[in-house]
Amino acid sequence: MYRKVMLIDVRTPLEFNSGNVKGSINIPMNEVPKRLDEIRNLEPMIVFCKSGVRSQKVLEFLKNNGIVEVENGGGWMEVNASVNQ
Repeated sequence: MYRKVMLIDVRTPLEFNSGNVKGSINIPMNEVPKRLDEIRNLEPMIVFCKSGVRSQKVLEFLKNNGIVEVENGGGWMEVNASVNQ
């Protein structure tokens, strides 16, 4: 059975507004800790940023806080290319 995967862009709102993946939501890296309860309801998910560095830190934080269905998508341009194949 197909399950929808939530796409979470952890870049800043300014970065997100300059270009983003269609259907993704913006939860900036610095907001992740205070929005953890909200994020728990979004599994399964792929997190991504500009290059994959921030999203890797977010991935580790989420996994350390019990969120297991999360993957690092890397850079948003790569995620965008995958989504729009």
